[in-house]
Amino acid sequence: MEKFSCKIANEIDLVDYLKILGHEPSKIKNQDYWYLSPLRNENTPSFKVNQKLNLWYDHGLGKGGNVVDFGIEYFRCTVSEFLQLLNGNNISSAISLSSKNNNRLPSNLSFANEKKDILSDKIVIVDVRTLENKVLLDYLEKRNIPLEIAKQHCREVEFSLNAKKQTAIGFKNNAGGYELRSENFKGSSSPKDITFIDNQAKSAAVFEGFFDYLSYKVMNEKSASQQTNFLILNSLSFFNKSIQLMEKYERVNLYLDRDTAGLKLTGEALQRQPAKYTDQSFLYDQKKDLNEWLNEAQKVNRSQNFRRSI
Repeated sequence: MEKFSCKIANEIDLVDYLKILGHEPSKIKNQDYWYLSPLRNENTPSFKVNQKLNLWYDHGLGKGGNVVDFGIEYFRCTVSEFLQLLNGNNISSAISLSSKNNNRLPSNLSFANEKKDILSDKIVIVDVRTLENKVLLDYLEKRNIPLEIAKQHCREVEFSLNAKKQTAIGFKNNAGGYELRSENFKGSSSPKDITFIDNQAKSAAVFEGFFDYLSYKVMNEKSASQQTNFLILNSLSFFNKSIQLMEKYERVNLYLDRDTAGLKLTGEALQRQPAKYTDQSFLYDQKKDLNEWLNEAQKVNRSQNFRRSI
């Protein structure tokens, strides 16, 4: 498949892309699709996408633009980081393109002017069950997440996308949607939301994604007590929307990714309330996230165990 450049990325149909990210329009008027802003909290839809122009505008922020402009706002990253995300994201086969220059674009993508089943490009949950699929279990093993821990927090989710059934590890959010992951898929079902686990504690630990949360549980499996609440953002776009929730607690431990966007939000939080927030990402310095650190640590342990056995 051809790699995404800025030009190709800006040909992604924004309406379809927002669906993949878990955002549905609140109302549709001709070519204008109105959403509750995916960039901030609001109660009245003021985020508009004109599907014909393939442009967005957030009336509350006073900002708008093309797909790349949206991507860097949504993921709080640079242009190059957004393109890397698109190139590395296996949901790309579900994205429609609005370009008329079809001859140079990936052949497995559909186009905005094609007639499509209204549900064909939406993730539809078919079944939710206990984790048993061997391919998913192998993927968990690859990510160094023991099955007993995964079963406590995740489910096996069968879903339909583009009229094709798939199965993934599902992590439920507060609104009833699922974060969906497998070796070959990364996406979410609607509605998109945070996952908050309330243990009636005075502190909260904040994670960007659920594999980092699972990694934390692995690392603290033998701890007698884990007296903290857990906030899994499921998207960095929910960080600023969750500030009010986080600041209810005496202490907030941040385990965000050590990339540009994660470090930026961590720095802003520390600047705002240094006595409340703690940057715990120093624990996995030189790694992108907590799960990557866990994977490396497990490799070292296996190597040491092997050397002791010979």
